[in-house]
Amino acid sequence: MNLIEASVANPVKVAVGVLLVTLFGSLALVTMPIQLTPEVQIPTISVEARWLGANIQGTDKSFHLEVRRGAGAYICGEETAMLESLEGKRGMVRFKPPIPALEGLFVKPTVINNVLSFAAVPFILAEGGEAYKNYGMGRSRGTLPFQLAGNIKRGGLVEKAFGVSLRELVEGFGGGTFTGRPIRAIQVGGPLGAYIPASQLDLPMDYETFATAAAMVGHGGIVVFDESVDMAAQARFAMEFCAIESCGKCTPCRIGSTRGVEVIDKIVAGENREANLELLSDLCQTMTDGSLCAMGGLTPMPVMSAIRHFP
Repeated sequence: MNLIEASVANPVKVAVGVLLVTLFGSLALVTMPIQLTPEVQIPTISVEARWLGANIQGTDKSFHLEVRRGAGAYICGEETAMLESLEGKRGMVRFKPPIPALEGLFVKPTVINNVLSFAAVPFILAEGGEAYKNYGMGRSRGTLPFQLAGNIKRGGLVEKAFGVSLRELVEGFGGGTFTGRPIRAIQVGGPLGAYIPASQLDLPMDYETFATAAAMVGHGGIVVFDESVDMAAQARFAMEFCAIESCGKCTPCRIGSTRGVEVIDKIVAGENREANLELLSDLCQTMTDGSLCAMGGLTPMPVMSAIRHFP
């Protein structure tokens, strides 16, 4: 059984990729947040194109793809929490080992992949690995659909090869801020991604470069803020988001995020600022080192980047 995680951009391409990777298996599942509606097109469009269903492409092979709609919990993006949700349980992170490849969905070996990986398979097999390698830079190869949002003139999706600069995406494709004011910060990689200052707009969008800058590309989400943004409020939001979305299984995430909100409130109020900044740094390190999954482990990234770049 193959289990596919994340969003869908090209239904037929994804279906063909799954089919090729599973070597004519019999069933695959797609799971995604309730906020996304195009997922219903995957089976319909792919069946019409004869890549799903009975006798695919005129052969004697059959392949079926089932869509499961999640309830919208952020934590269910973590693979084991997603498995729990698919089994009808509360979405909580599992301890590892065992890994899902050994004991996954209903205790059966389960392969979990992001649909971006499957969507790349047809191109690689048709054009070859070298052709695919021509897109991107360093170890980051291929393309990524970058999502432009926030205070931006032209929001939307831009699919580009890794290596395109943040400036080209935000200013070239996005047209700069919607308000026309200067950019102050850009959050890259989702709600747990770092805040990038305007001085780093020329960073190339690839995993390794962002890692050296204490940031992450993540799923390619880009949220723009102009000079009016309150960065202390943004740091607080990261901790509050974690407190709300945490599955509650591990103490560093469950308790740490709540204490984080309280400490940031004290810093903003001017209460023992230096001592509380040190306390917040220690708390973030505990969350990074001790959390069971990336939910608590990455929450410190936007918090510490806000403190580092916007003191």
